Amino acid sequence: MPPSAHPRRPAAVIIGASATGLFAAAALAEFADVTIIERDELPTGPELRRGVPQARHAHLVWSGGVRAFSELLPGVVDDAVTRGARLIPFMGAGVSRAPNEVWFRRFLSNHHQMLLCSRPLLDQVLRDHVLAQDHVTVLQNTTALSLQGDKYRITGLHIRTGDDTRTLTADLVIDASGRGSQTPKWLQDLGLPPATERRVDAGLAYATRLYRAPGTTADGPFPLINVQANPAKAPGQGGVILPIEDGKWIVTLGGTRGGEPTNDPDRFLDFALGLGDPVIGELLKNAEPLSDVVTTRTTANVRHYYEKAKHWPDGFVVLGDAIASYNPVYGHGLTVAAQCALAVRDVLRTTPLTAPGTARQMQRAAARPVGGAWDLAVGQDAFYPGATDQPPTAVERFLARFVDRAVETGASNPRAMAALLDVMSLEKPATRLFSWDMIRPMLLGPKKPPLQGPPVTEAERTAALS
Repeated sequence: MPPSAHPRRPAAVIIGASATGLFAAAALAEFADVTIIERDELPTGPELRRGVPQARHAHLVWSGGVRAFSELLPGVVDDAVTRGARLIPFMGAGVSRAPNEVWFRRFLSNHHQMLLCSRPLLDQVLRDHVLAQDHVTVLQNTTALSLQGDKYRITGLHIRTGDDTRTLTADLVIDASGRGSQTPKWLQDLGLPPATERRVDAGLAYATRLYRAPGTTADGPFPLINVQANPAKAPGQGGVILPIEDGKWIVTLGGTRGGEPTNDPDRFLDFALGLGDPVIGELLKNAEPLSDVVTTRTTANVRHYYEKAKHWPDGFVVLGDAIASYNPVYGHGLTVAAQCALAVRDVLRTTPLTAPGTARQMQRAAARPVGGAWDLAVGQDAFYPGATDQPPTAVERFLARFVDRAVETGASNPRAMAALLDVMSLEKPATRLFSWDMIRPMLLGPKKPPLQGPPVTEAERTAALS
């Protein structure tokens, strides 16, 4: 067959070398030549960069994300662990207090494993795996200016590199640019009506500091410590100790309106000791700070319902945080990013990338993992004062009460806890909470009294305080 007889491989352009953009590139490389547009210069190692402002704060990947990572990029999780990340069984190596102030018991189960490491390390591992693939290239120090095309079909992207402005022709453009997405403006410029948007802002502010792991905790696995804020007690305050690579702890503290932490290093420990349970502060008393305190207030849940738009142009898809961004306290952003990319890949395995309606089909498929994480986040945050001008409906209030009961049940029952984690980790839909694994122990009641404090072992406390 002469070369001219070979069909042209489709071209895809992705806006942003974020985690969402990298996952999208991994999914699309099977079907198209992929060009990633990135406004930063990407670091050569696990370093912070301007385009990921949340990178200094605590990040974790739920088991639903771990599975999605591995399906998109086989070997990437093992590589992260080799470089210092930890893969932990959440209920065995996690000490967690739920928003309703119930402490979870620690069960021996390896099904729900979480990936713990710094965000710069994770991003570097992802870049190494994705950018080494065939059919993937990246244009650094390049800004996406606007879409090329019309309201019926997008045909490319106008970009600027330095003083050079040009247009990349593409069969598919994906917006993976995160919270700062220009899609609402671009769609308006094309003459399309704005998509429905909802905003739920608990008013949470974060303060994060890096520590050297105290005592002998760096010599062995130390549990994740998580004290979640209680929406029923405004201001809500909480925090997390995230043991990461190189014998360090990332400690992130948070508080809603009227109870926010500051960037004053002299007040960081006192804030931790003043939480609903002082366990984080107590464990920090012997820890050496390695950084200043970094704060952020960009934590609102914001969702664009692009999948419900009456008109959607062919050749354009929005993914990850550009569809919906979440309060980072729930740790779902990275998991949703990978699951969105899997949704795109699954559509393209049955439908040609250039076929009419494919982009709309992909947009609707990506909405499913987005919706699961959104319901979990706003199901808590909507109850904070001033969070939304759309107060929780009767159904949302019923579901919130049911989830509280599910948490209480899961705190003492392994089967119920497994059902709860299936949902929290975004492995299964919320209907899993109505399974017999949850309903039966909920009706029978707990066999054990609730824990009166965090289940940190005496050996773990000794290791931190020695």
